[in-house]
Amino acid sequence: MRIFRAADYRRMPWKNGGGETTEIAVSPEGASVDDFDWRLSMATVASGGPFSVFAGIDRTLAVLDGDGLSLTVEGMGTTELTTGSAPLPFPGDAPTGAELIGGTVTDLNIMTRRGRLSHRMRRLDVSGTVDIAAAASGLLVFCQSGACHVSAGGAAVALGALDTAHFDDARQTVRIQTDAAARLFLIELSPESRAQ
Repeated sequence: MRIFRAADYRRMPWKNGGGETTEIAVSPEGASVDDFDWRLSMATVASGGPFSVFAGIDRTLAVLDGDGLSLTVEGMGTTELTTGSAPLPFPGDAPTGAELIGGTVTDLNIMTRRGRLSHRMRRLDVSGTVDIAAAASGLLVFCQSGACHVSAGGAAVALGALDTAHFDDARQTVRIQTDAAARLFLIELSPESRAQ
């Protein structure tokens, strides 16, 4: 298990230069935006416009705060994303544009390299104890708000707001405990077989 603390996240410009992203975690460690296997990040979207294009990448986007985004993805149409809507998966190499529904939005974004990994992101509101039977080879637990204790395989950690835990092998039960309501995002990472 690895822990990524909010105070240590790296801020960097968007690939297309249109804004700023906060890189939470990337694999392999130290990888650039052009050669990662997976990458978890947050971005502040202050105005509408095109998304960066990531060839060979699948991505999923969720809104953390703000009024939301109207996201238009080529071949998928337009979807309104708010803090209450399900995270939206879409191809990172499909032309994509966003318009703000209201003011500035903060989003959470997971990207995986097609042919190497696939992913699934879900939002989880926890109050008390929840056991997650994960079947993925990797699991990221992002604590958006509140605080929680996460344990699996004899390892345990406390997460505060915007902290993240990464389990290299999530084929086990992960226990999440909170003293008060917390909002989390769970991202499962699974290997894909390379095309022959």
